[in-house]
Amino acid sequence: MEILKRDFLIIGSGIAGLSLALKLKELGEVVVLTKKRVFDTATSLAQGGIACVLKDDNHFDLHKRDTEIAGDGLCDPTVVDLVVRSAPERIKELLDYGVMFDRDPEDPKRFHLTLEGGHSRRRILHVGDYTGRAIENVLIQRAIECPEITILENHFVFELILEKGCYPPTCRVVGVYAIDLTDSSVKIFLAPVVIICTGGAGKVYLYTSNPDTATGDGIALAYQAGCRIANMEFIQFHPTCLYHPKAKNFLISEALRGEGGILLNADGKPFMHKYDPIRKELAPRDIVTRAIDMELKRTGAECVYLDITSLPSDYIRKRFPYIYETCLKYGIDITTQPIPVVPAAHYLCGGILTNIWGQTDIPNLFAIGECACTGLHGANRLASNSLLEAVVFAHQAYLKIKEELPTFKKWALHLPPLKEPAIKEIKEEKVFISHNWDLIRKIMWDLAGIVRTTKMLDFAYKRLFFIRREIEENWEALYLDLDVMELKFLCLVAELIVISALQRKESRGTHYLLDYPYKNPFYQKYTILKKNF
Repeated sequence: MEILKRDFLIIGSGIAGLSLALKLKELGEVVVLTKKRVFDTATSLAQGGIACVLKDDNHFDLHKRDTEIAGDGLCDPTVVDLVVRSAPERIKELLDYGVMFDRDPEDPKRFHLTLEGGHSRRRILHVGDYTGRAIENVLIQRAIECPEITILENHFVFELILEKGCYPPTCRVVGVYAIDLTDSSVKIFLAPVVIICTGGAGKVYLYTSNPDTATGDGIALAYQAGCRIANMEFIQFHPTCLYHPKAKNFLISEALRGEGGILLNADGKPFMHKYDPIRKELAPRDIVTRAIDMELKRTGAECVYLDITSLPSDYIRKRFPYIYETCLKYGIDITTQPIPVVPAAHYLCGGILTNIWGQTDIPNLFAIGECACTGLHGANRLASNSLLEAVVFAHQAYLKIKEELPTFKKWALHLPPLKEPAIKEIKEEKVFISHNWDLIRKIMWDLAGIVRTTKMLDFAYKRLFFIRREIEENWEALYLDLDVMELKFLCLVAELIVISALQRKESRGTHYLLDYPYKNPFYQKYTILKKNF
């Protein structure tokens, strides 16, 4: 069994992980583990952009207010202030790396800023309609150029290694077990600092805008190790994903509504004025999503439509080239036809509870990006704050690691006995694995989705408990098959979502519970889950 020692270990290769890696290279050797290819991340799929206050009439207080309104009263004001005020400096870093944000065609000295739901001003920097991919490509290139950074693809982390003879919060993380999927070997990575940047858990749901990698791995790892997990009930469903039998996980950016796109029901009539008369299509995502869900249930239709045909054709093709080309591939010309859309699971507002430095309950263990619950998003994320949060907290983690690195390195590693688990292969049982995958995702979509009831959540919990017990009894070992290993984490994360949803007896943000349709101003800020040892 191969044992590798590095100064820093990062799990995940999205914007959070790579941004931090590029900073930590100044302090030592960095290894980045990613379970598929380096660019198979949610970052690569992000279309809209990254929010930042730049214009004179768009001061910090407005961005903070918009964030807190979208978060429906549960945002941490200290974190919101930190992220919003840090944005210009972090944008400058991305520019220095080589990210080419679009410029205003009428004034090339200025950036072209767009508008999205929940924002009171234009403050979204973007690269066409493929901002995340543009940022990811630049960060990958910069990381590849650094001899201090090693990126290992096809490495699945299945367990955190903690110090011998103690339990959280007194013990420290000292490394991870990972399986190299290319040759089915188990490897141990040891490091004085471990950072989880594994993204969200959209694949828990039947319909999602997330990549196939979004199975909640980091959250499951942290929970099993003893970290507190917070606010898992707040799953943001994006209002507009392309509805087409051959399209998979394709998002229709909120920026289309920012540029004047109108939502139409199956009868071809606008409907958002009935649900949010002032903001209409530019209401926060939770409101637009529930409005679409109600229209679909009212009419019995399978989708609604997003119409941007009022814009000039040339402008549409230039402003939204990726969306235009993709829709055209499926026979939809968005310059002349409305786009069929439906909601889909998009973003996890909760996750591993951290402080303002990205530190978890376990010393030396950090969590950054969508897998973390920092307090920024509250009950519902403001559009284009996710990429911003990732780069801000990557910097925060870097500052804390730099400050405490001498202490980290002085701590002796009290390693537990290092095991070499046997790896099995799935053969005739593969059908049972795929069945449970599909069953979990359908349970979550039907019973813990956009609109919930206590009865539905209770039923979901009972079904998930049975499935998890079956998984533990039949597939307890380590398997070469990635679907099996992800299934274990997927089922655990699904349970955490349902348990958290049952705890919150109110409707707030993305958590809409028919039994308790109103907000309770005295309800707790966080729903907390922690494993009992």
